[in-house]
Amino acid sequence: MNRTQEVELTNMCFIYDENRILVEEKKGTKYTNGLVFPGGHIEQGESFRDSVIREIKEETGLDIFEPQPCGFKDWIQDDGTRYIVLLYKTNKFSGTLRSSEEGHVFWLDRKDLDEANFIWDMRELMEIFETDQYSEFFFEYKNGEHEPGRLLR
Repeated sequence: MNRTQEVELTNMCFIYDENRILVEEKKGTKYTNGLVFPGGHIEQGESFRDSVIREIKEETGLDIFEPQPCGFKDWIQDDGTRYIVLLYKTNKFSGTLRSSEEGHVFWLDRKDLDEANFIWDMRELMEIFETDQYSEFFFEYKNGEHEPGRLLR
């Protein structure tokens, strides 16, 4: 029995302060016209921590400090590759916010969360980012179809 599998590793970071969260409206991707949290791919040989610090700097202009791992999002792609998003959060950052070729980044007031145009499962991921109730958001792949995602404790 082969226990290895192809894996694509990415990260996402929930950056916040008392009243706001940082969101990104991606450009030119399947995420267009919806809000996500910034992040990206982990490069070969790069530590998970260093990858999220690099991605946030590239996409937002901010330097983040002490990113805390807080969970995972994962699913099996059609080709059998497992796609894993390592979830981080931090409220420690410095620098000047700037958008990049990845998309427009901006601070969203927490009072506006209900009206925000989050895509896919960003609201579910907030349950991982903001509570200690869940550690994983998983999509199952059955009979050629992706089942709805579910939060796991």
